Amino acid sequence: MSKSSNPESLVPYEPDLRSPLLGPDAAEASPKPEPVERLCIDDMLTKYCGEFGRWQLRHFVLTSMAWALEAFHTMVVIFADREPAWRCSGTGECSAGLKSVCGLEPGSWEWIGGLGSSTVADFGLICSEKYKVGLVQAVFFGGCMIGAGVFGHLSDSKLGRKGSLLVVCILNAIFGCLTALSPNYWTYALLRLLTGFSTGGVGLCAFVLATEPIGPKMRGVAGMSTFYFFSGGIAVLSGIAYFFKSWRSLYIATSIPSFLFLVLILPFVSESPRWCLIRGKTGEALEIMRKIAITNRKHFPADGVTLALDEDANDNSDKSHKTEQEAVTGSLIDVLRCPLTRIRLFLAVGINFFCSIVYYGLSLNVVNLGTNLNLNVFLNAVAEMPAFFLTAVLLDKFGRKPLSIGTQWFSGAFCVVGFLLKGYGVWKTVRMVCGILGIFGMAATYNLLFIYTMELFPTVVRNAALGSATQAAQMGAILAPLVVVLGERIPFLVFGVCGIAGGVLAFMLPETLNKPLYDTMGGMEEGESGLA
Repeated sequence: MSKSSNPESLVPYEPDLRSPLLGPDAAEASPKPEPVERLCIDDMLTKYCGEFGRWQLRHFVLTSMAWALEAFHTMVVIFADREPAWRCSGTGECSAGLKSVCGLEPGSWEWIGGLGSSTVADFGLICSEKYKVGLVQAVFFGGCMIGAGVFGHLSDSKLGRKGSLLVVCILNAIFGCLTALSPNYWTYALLRLLTGFSTGGVGLCAFVLATEPIGPKMRGVAGMSTFYFFSGGIAVLSGIAYFFKSWRSLYIATSIPSFLFLVLILPFVSESPRWCLIRGKTGEALEIMRKIAITNRKHFPADGVTLALDEDANDNSDKSHKTEQEAVTGSLIDVLRCPLTRIRLFLAVGINFFCSIVYYGLSLNVVNLGTNLNLNVFLNAVAEMPAFFLTAVLLDKFGRKPLSIGTQWFSGAFCVVGFLLKGYGVWKTVRMVCGILGIFGMAATYNLLFIYTMELFPTVVRNAALGSATQAAQMGAILAPLVVVLGERIPFLVFGVCGIAGGVLAFMLPETLNKPLYDTMGGMEEGESGLA
């Protein structure tokens, strides 16, 4: 029988339908899914979103407006607590040639503008009670010192950058308006303490929120530009005070902008994608990055890319393919535990302390320009802006560290010269010029300190570290008036020593120019060890 006549050969092959459709060989041959590109914030900004485009510009301007609010609440005392002019009332013995009303009979003189012109007139803060004017200023900065630490921690943890800014602006508006209703001095002092508590977190939260979405190449210049808003706020304050002569109406007028900021500005401000990432909200952070790219007219991949912390970036292992990261938290304790960040914190605290003593101390020594108070304040605010501009221009050319050292030594040198000069004749004018140049140098230092301190610490503890540095600055602001009362020459010596000492401390800090902005402590330790 032939092979073709075999019945078995005529039966077609029927596969076993109960067997898997794909055999083991076919399964192994199937293509594997493309690995997900995992990038840290800085890398994603550089590669897909743009480091400083339309989105960052709008976000930066809107957020930095909060600095003007801080200027209002901080500097309003210049006008509210001023000692107004007085005149003889025509009853009793009184001489218009006297420089002080101390020793004059009650009723023989009166305040020009009435009791409501300032707290000094309203609460009788003259002669033996004059120390209370300085006490209120110290109490306010004491509140700022506490608030900076509290809101620095809250903005790193539960509230976030935007949430903390929302809270401090609400408190500022409420406490500012209540201050206008103070029935006596001690109530006024208490409300200034509470206002200081909330004010201490305004600039801190606004600065970090404004600069964190900006790429590394533009972050320095943008960060230093925030101080234009503070100086601009002081200049605007001088105009507000010109129209509102009563100290009570002035407090209300400077508190209303906080309400306006809450209603008109803050709803259009986004939360920091860095904070979202470290809190485990990777999806929310990625959505913010996508909006940045779209607004900046950049191409952002629909899939195949996600955000990761520094230590997980470019890790394509299966364990890393998670939509959401686990929340990463940090506190000041973590900063102190790590040797790398501990020494940086101590140095930053010392530099901010010395810088604040010099800046606020010199400001108290040169406020009198021979014109009216409103014009003095306006000119002082404008005079700081060239220092901000020059520092911003030179920041990325020379780096943070050389500029920090140079500006502090520049200020300290002119303060020492001011100490050596005599206080009469033409030398008195030269000493005044030395004081102005000292302020110029220290204003430049202040301008770069925020961005420098911010870059020294990872996202997870950045605001806590900045809060500690701000607390040190507030302590210096509290002590500055006590240095001023030491006489004409000694304050210049103290300011000179502080400026030089701050420059020496800056020598021990690392350079942060063009270095990544780390997210976690582990990422920073790994990155810094790789750069060593």
